[in-house]
Amino acid sequence: MKNIAKISIIMPNYNSQNYLRETIKSITQQTYQNWELIIVDDNSNIKTKNILKSLKNNKRIKVFFLKQNKGDGYCRIYGIKKSKSRIIAFIDSDDLWTKNKLKNQLDFMQKNRFIFTYTNYIPFKNKNVYLKEIKPPKKFDFNSFIKNSSIATSSIMMKKEILKNIKLCMSPNFEDYYLKCQALKKAKNAHCLQENLLKYRIKENSLSKNKLRNVFWLWRINRKFNKLNFITSLYSLFFISLNSFKKYGIK
Repeated sequence: MKNIAKISIIMPNYNSQNYLRETIKSITQQTYQNWELIIVDDNSNIKTKNILKSLKNNKRIKVFFLKQNKGDGYCRIYGIKKSKSRIIAFIDSDDLWTKNKLKNQLDFMQKNRFIFTYTNYIPFKNKNVYLKEIKPPKKFDFNSFIKNSSIATSSIMMKKEILKNIKLCMSPNFEDYYLKCQALKKAKNAHCLQENLLKYRIKENSLSKNKLRNVFWLWRINRKFNKLNFITSLYSLFFISLNSFKKYGIK
């Protein structure tokens, strides 16, 4: 990688008209400007689509409109296939980056020759309600990640090569967990840049609120897709739930 490396930013999007402009602004105001933004719209409502159509004159932003709702996981994989860079970053359409996010994280990758990185982040409900900063472990491998899944998707930057032939698990939530699991198996390790470079939005109607649904899909992904045995799946479920409670409390 060179200092002028281009970064492909992948953003799945669905009905995010209330947050989309602010999220895109946090990208366009980055101090590092050699990027392309690939937005995959998951058959959103008219208000959201109109915002996206207004971006057509920005040559660094590409928008792809799906005719049917496919889910965030499908959108991410679709965006990866459309990307033209060797470096991939992810952001959800309601999260916010600090202005030095791309620059600092790319420097961190280049200096250490890392291929999978993530950062600290601050969860927030609105501009006036912030939770405690999340400081994930300095390093993850697959075995440690399935017990503590505290890599925020919008904090990830990685080399595209480890996303080759990535598979989809077709779950309504935790699909990003499976993507990270696959990437970790290929990369062997992921490394944390211990700076807060992300504001992670917690929405009141988030799927993560449904605890029973979370338990079901995490168990299913671990058993069917990660191929974990019964005992390892049980440990994974317990420790991920415990770490979620430590991060966010009872929601």
